[in-house]
Amino acid sequence: MTAPAARTTDLAPTAILVVGAPASGKSTVGRLLAERLRPGAFIEGDALWQMVVAGREDMADPPSEAALAQLELRYRHGAMLSRSFVEAGISAVHVDNIFGDGVTAQLDRMPRRRALVVLRPSVEAIVRRETERGTGAYDGWIGDDTLADAVRTFDGWVGEVPPVGLWVDSTGQTAEQTVDWIVDRLDSALVG
Repeated sequence: MTAPAARTTDLAPTAILVVGAPASGKSTVGRLLAERLRPGAFIEGDALWQMVVAGREDMADPPSEAALAQLELRYRHGAMLSRSFVEAGISAVHVDNIFGDGVTAQLDRMPRRRALVVLRPSVEAIVRRETERGTGAYDGWIGDDTLADAVRTFDGWVGEVPPVGLWVDSTGQTAEQTVDWIVDRLDSALVG
């Protein structure tokens, strides 16, 4: 018995920004979503961050001026790539750690046809995912607190994202189920 075919969409070329706390599933969901678009490209913020191979400054609390400048460069490049793909007739899914009003600023940099997907599973689900994957995404943010405290901080920042686009509580979903849910509601994700 074969698995059912994944739902795809022939969405007009669109730049889709996917945000959420670290370990919320942005990269996995974003890549799967890009694979469902015809045609689709995937832009990962972490890949842009890793392009600085000497003198890279990681974000921490408090961030250095160099870390903030490199983060801004990363965001600009993500938007630039999104525009380039959309102008070539290819939908682009850009995933990154962007919060609050920074999401509005990023959407403003992106092409006119754009969408926002906010992944917001429960804090407990994120803690479980981060513990299972063991990437240390929260290491610079824990300090004297617990992983759950650090996740709550990021979740609070996600909560400050303007209430536009498509918000997804993916707590009880697999990545594939989350993408199915998003594909079925992509029109609701369109902004601006």
